[in-house]
Amino acid sequence: MTFSYEVVATQGRARAGVFHTPRGAIETPVFMPVGTLATVKALDPDDLRTMHAQIILSNAYHLHLRPGDELVKRMGGLHRFMAWDGPILTDSGGFQVFSLASLNSVTEQGVEFKSHIDGSARAFTPESVMQIETNLGADVIMQFDHVVPGQSDHAAAKDASERSLRWLERCREEFARLHEMEGAPKQTLFPIVQGGIHADLRRAAATHISSDANWDGIAIGGLSVGEEKPAMYEMLEVCDDAIPRDRPRYLMGVGFPEDLVEGVARGVDLFDCVAPTRMGRNAAAFSPTGRINLRNAAHREDPRPLDESCSCTTCRRFSRAYLRHLVTSDEILALRLLSLHNVHFLIALMRRAREAIRAGTFDAWSRDWLARYHSKPDQS
Repeated sequence: MTFSYEVVATQGRARAGVFHTPRGAIETPVFMPVGTLATVKALDPDDLRTMHAQIILSNAYHLHLRPGDELVKRMGGLHRFMAWDGPILTDSGGFQVFSLASLNSVTEQGVEFKSHIDGSARAFTPESVMQIETNLGADVIMQFDHVVPGQSDHAAAKDASERSLRWLERCREEFARLHEMEGAPKQTLFPIVQGGIHADLRRAAATHISSDANWDGIAIGGLSVGEEKPAMYEMLEVCDDAIPRDRPRYLMGVGFPEDLVEGVARGVDLFDCVAPTRMGRNAAAFSPTGRINLRNAAHREDPRPLDESCSCTTCRRFSRAYLRHLVTSDEILALRLLSLHNVHFLIALMRRAREAIRAGTFDAWSRDWLARYHSKPDQS
């Protein structure tokens, strides 16, 4: 079984489709829970299966530093290591190298940096990252790219985008070499469209990447990194016009509810973000009418669930009053229950988006959903 994608319904730019992988079919649009260190924080793989997660994401940078990609390979690969038998995508670590690490230098060869864990000197090149991601054994792996802040000027964004395209060719060559070897995992490599918030750079990168028909999917990176939301939406529209419509589009690192709905409306198929579990660890929960802050005293005697329309185990079993008690008592269970709800919320939101596209009602559904969500942006 190889990788392939089929579009089954459209409405405007929005698409419902199926991304076929050797480990199973993924219905799109879809949210991918983030398991940075081979775990979605506070959740068990069985939790993810129960909420119908179809694919999860891990990170090559973090796993290379700890416990080490070669160790993961010796343990049978990432799927066996974390007891998840569904599809996995690994981010190459480009974003982490440029945001977490203490940089020494960026050259045409690659990046030298210091580990954010112990300060040890490290180096990533397109070739070494392909080796790391091959060792991890995820189904979809990302190219090593040069990421710059969202507000970067045209010159800086151009330099990073063009370097990313050059690194892409090196990634592809090394990927091909590694996968000629016996025992190589079944994987596909996604390129990444960079270019900051500059339409001409985004269009040029997308056109360059799209000129090669062999990609099984194309990612859009370097957004939601400090730019204003209207600028992000504009860049998605630019990319939608330049990327083939018969391939899945992956918007990297974007996962707030309104951004998912806006992204689907602009042709995006796959999303990921640490936001749902990070918010859960900070006493915040998603709801159809905005964010809920469980530290607020208004929830002290509230018998309602977080979301009466939600079918997750948190909402079926526990009141806001109980959740607030856990939060104010610093109970570990609060982190788990809120993270579980938030991840479930985004997975279910994308399921409803798929259903609306297939029914031909996405335009009305998304318009109504966004109006309701923005009506109470923060139930603090």
